[in-house]
Amino acid sequence: MTPEAALAELRALADPDRAAGAAAYHKAKREYLGIRVPVLTDLARSWRADMDVAGRVALADQLWKTDIHEARVAAAKLLTQARIREDEPVWRLIASWVPDFDAWAIADHACDAGARRLVADPARIDAVEGWTKADSFWTRRAALVITLPWTKQNHPKPEDLQIRDRVLGWAASMADDREWFIQKAIAWWLRELSKHDPDRARAFLAAHGSRLKQFARKEAGKYLT
Repeated sequence: MTPEAALAELRALADPDRAAGAAAYHKAKREYLGIRVPVLTDLARSWRADMDVAGRVALADQLWKTDIHEARVAAAKLLTQARIREDEPVWRLIASWVPDFDAWAIADHACDAGARRLVADPARIDAVEGWTKADSFWTRRAALVITLPWTKQNHPKPEDLQIRDRVLGWAASMADDREWFIQKAIAWWLRELSKHDPDRARAFLAAHGSRLKQFARKEAGKYLT
């Protein structure tokens, strides 16, 4: 599958009415084709069926560079897989996308792909920690979104608990950030954590909840009694 052929398939599925709505909703200034995410997921799955990892990385790279909303989502979907042998090029590409984040949907799809690679090699958390100091709030937000798998383990290993506490430390460092998307991301992390580790979620809110915006405190404690 060449980038040109992939882009031609995407354009053939374009829906101008949906595209106009997507542009108004996502607000980021780029081209929109109006293709639904499940369609993009199926399309990316069909492309990658006969491609090796190097080919998928190359295609995802080119699709991302088009700066078309659906092409970027498809690029992330090409690399969203739990098990990938020799996945370092995949991780490097996804990490290289992070400074480009400027809208939540593309960022979340890319972080979903990146989270699989982070779980595959948790040592990559050191690189993610650097994102928490970035000027762009989208990059800081990505550090929380990509580590969401550590909120969901029912039987975490000691090393998983260390990562859990490490990310909670990042969240604490961001608690005074008034940016809505940062507050929302902290609340999201805590809300998911509370389903599996309510004691840690409660402890965070007891220590730092007063520093969060009201809506974030409420969402973070949604499942806490």
